[in-house]
Amino acid sequence: MKFRITPLNIASAFLIVLAGYIWIYGASITGSQYESWSGTIVWIFLLFAFVVAFLDITFRNFFKETRTLWIIELSFIALVIILLLLVK
Repeated sequence: MKFRITPLNIASAFLIVLAGYIWIYGASITGSQYESWSGTIVWIFLLFAFVVAFLDITFRNFFKETRTLWIIELSFIALVIILLLLVK
């Protein structure tokens, strides 16, 4: 199996790094009242990273070409961002 870098790989790596950073330095980086929620925030980010990695594996099984995979995954990320902004 050939290793391919995809947008969801980058997103899951970012979520894992962010979870590690919050685990080490705490949630005081947010500057709000969530400083005591560091452990919960770390587990949520790790859960998100697991879900994103699972989606990446699922998309890889459906789309064999790297170019098509990038287009689909970038479209998925854009859709999630739009939905997040609409809900907010």
